[in-house]
Amino acid sequence: MNPFINLGIRHDIVNAISELGFENPTPIQEQSIPVLLRGSNDFVGLAQTGTGKTAAFGMPLLELLDFEENHPQALVLCPTRELCLQITNDIKNYAKHMNNVNVVAVYGGASIQDQLRQIKRGVQIVVATPGRMLDIINRKAINFSQVKFVVLDEADEMLNMGFQEDIDNILSTTPDEKKTWLFSATMPAEVRRIAKKYMDNPFELTMGTKNIAAENIEHEYYVVRARDKYAAFKRIVDNNPEIFGIVFCRTKIETQEIAESLIKDGYNADALHGDLSQQQRDKVMKRYRERSLQLLIATDVAARGIDVNDITHVINFSLPDEIESYTHRSGRTARAGKTGVSIAIINSKELGKIRQIERIIGKKFVKAEIPTGFDVCEKQLFSIVHKVHNVQVNKEQIVQYLPRIMDEFKDMSKEDFITRFASIEFNRFLDYYENAPDLNANVEEGRSRDRDERGASSGPSAFTRLFINLGSVDGFNRGDLLGYICNQSEISGRTVGKIDVKGVFSFFEVPNEDVEKVSASFAGAEFNSRPVRIEVSGEGTSDRRESSSRGGERREGGSGYKRRDSGGGYRGGDRNSGGGRSGGFRDFSGKSRDDRPERKRRVL
Repeated sequence: MNPFINLGIRHDIVNAISELGFENPTPIQEQSIPVLLRGSNDFVGLAQTGTGKTAAFGMPLLELLDFEENHPQALVLCPTRELCLQITNDIKNYAKHMNNVNVVAVYGGASIQDQLRQIKRGVQIVVATPGRMLDIINRKAINFSQVKFVVLDEADEMLNMGFQEDIDNILSTTPDEKKTWLFSATMPAEVRRIAKKYMDNPFELTMGTKNIAAENIEHEYYVVRARDKYAAFKRIVDNNPEIFGIVFCRTKIETQEIAESLIKDGYNADALHGDLSQQQRDKVMKRYRERSLQLLIATDVAARGIDVNDITHVINFSLPDEIESYTHRSGRTARAGKTGVSIAIINSKELGKIRQIERIIGKKFVKAEIPTGFDVCEKQLFSIVHKVHNVQVNKEQIVQYLPRIMDEFKDMSKEDFITRFASIEFNRFLDYYENAPDLNANVEEGRSRDRDERGASSGPSAFTRLFINLGSVDGFNRGDLLGYICNQSEISGRTVGKIDVKGVFSFFEVPNEDVEKVSASFAGAEFNSRPVRIEVSGEGTSDRRESSSRGGERREGGSGYKRRDSGGGYRGGDRNSGGGRSGGFRDFSGKSRDDRPERKRRVL
């Protein structure tokens, strides 16, 4: 007998979930379903991503609603369209043996007319993202006056994405006597406030410690120099031949560039970010679920709601701006009781952030070393050996070719055949990693800077901080400014360091060897009929602290910043990092991309 019967779930739902492979309830399901089935309490459930929250609220909804009535009785709000579609499909699967169950997914990026038609035909459960739901409400195309239950799924992420006002407006259209169920992976103060605002003495259930990481995830970090980050990332991937992972980046631009570089380098990878159309996103996710993609490169927002089994690794190419988002990222792996690895690739200045994350998730990171070229080759060789050992042989089909195969190899000894066979793939990595450099940064634990990155303390910095007379009043945020700089100077967004946007001006960092190129590219440039000026900021850590303490203000006459002489004084040399210029940012250049000269992309 399926244990879900003992929780109070009826046979037709249990039969459906048994066909889906549900054998035993997860802890959140075991504890929450009996409470929710009573239908008499508001509810707050705190549990990590991948613990089965959709089933925890989806099955009770199917038990409590009256499907003879064809009007909205339950509203589920979630942050992203991927999660919206996942929840909708899951509830439909649970209800496959029930009659008259109508569930509609309402989300942006798809035809609103199709969604309106589905609502008009009749619906009991609406699963929606806040923006599109509010749009439909404003059209007066739906009536929530008889809604009995509202579910806020991934509440913390909805608030992080700025949906607070939308949620307020949506819930104002629902009855006061409804029951509200809130599910979240973390419980920041904002989620606590929303629970207090919309709930009356809710039943609270916490599985594990708040914000704590899943026990079966290993957390590792690698310290590298900024210019070696992509090379180090590739070496980590090559050292895990069976990797099936998600790679998190901070911006859409970075996501697209890394995906393009990986594809060029022969990896099965693709990008998932907010600038893709729904059709493009569906195509990428279909390939990933079918495992024709090995690596999915994604932003935090795009990756919300991805429910793919057996993800082995989560790689933080860039740590999240919100430290608590790390919990969501790492929760993509080690789902349903399996194990997984969460990796962070950092520079020495980010060690403090690792310590903060450790305090939040309650687990220690292991400091790992970027593998050597020899290590990678060894891993790849034995991966080939294991594949040969475990391959399934179709004897009926191959038997007709065996005489010719045997004849082809009749002059080879067993040892010679094995050596040649293993070398087919092994030689590729041996050639690539011949004389491979050590990519580990020479950093002492607990220090906030890397001597290899900056050189000796009296030497020049590897990055130069530049001033630009454009800022937030010109409509720029960090991503927009990055795009503008890359468009104008033809450098890769991956090479640009810290960007600090002020009111009427901004600062950004570029590698020393790119300073002349960037400065020259802005000669004569204008923005909104105003000359654009680039200057070298005061160099060194002390100069940055001084600038920061002054609120970033620039002294009149330019005395606060040193102009760069054409003679140089900065180190040159080839850059190891590259990657193509890509979409995802606003084009401020005033000319189309096709008018700009083609730039040859260099990839590690």
